[in-house]
Amino acid sequence: MNANANPNVAIIASLVSEPSRAAILTVLLDGRFHTAGELAYAAGIKPQTASFHLAKMVDANVVHVDKQGRHRYYGIRDQEVAHTMEILLTITPPLKVKSFKQSTEDKALRYARTCYDHIAGNVGVQLADSLKNSGILSEEFIVTEKGIQFFQSFQVDLHQIKKKRRSFCHKCLDWSERRHHIGGALGNALLERFLELNWVERIPKTRAIKITPKGRQGFKETFLMDV
Repeated sequence: MNANANPNVAIIASLVSEPSRAAILTVLLDGRFHTAGELAYAAGIKPQTASFHLAKMVDANVVHVDKQGRHRYYGIRDQEVAHTMEILLTITPPLKVKSFKQSTEDKALRYARTCYDHIAGNVGVQLADSLKNSGILSEEFIVTEKGIQFFQSFQVDLHQIKKKRRSFCHKCLDWSERRHHIGGALGNALLERFLELNWVERIPKTRAIKITPKGRQGFKETFLMDV
């Protein structure tokens, strides 16, 4: 077999091609850990079926399981898996909206959500554009000298972030906006800082996040964003 050919890619492709597994992985893009029961409910399948699919994804090293006593909590393995899923969503036909609730949830996800551990959606893309327009990030998402000073004043420790064994900062293609938001350790550090400042709040049982009144003011004053 040619060294450039790797048939194991079919294993990963088969995982995502199954609708229930794809639904579970999409739920796990919130970056949090969930029980099999929670994932079964979200995917609209039986708990036993969810456990079967989760076992396959754990074996394929796509999903990580954390055992706490008799309980098991499942989370997406790392940012690379999340990044790949986000790219797949950009070429996925949109779901047909069949109810007002579904329409509301879809709008919330498109406005602001977590993509594994950083901000995505319209707010995430606005943030990336703001940092580029102000000269804090270059067009290639490289932190400039001005950016180093900005993040220091914003209490985001770039030195500590760069020590992490992951991408420091990269373009992450946003499936709803079809443009890039900020991924990697820097994207995660910004989300954590926004949570710390109470600019954003996580919404239970969804990847959508809420921008607080304090956040609207903060984003406008600091990033010139009208959110």
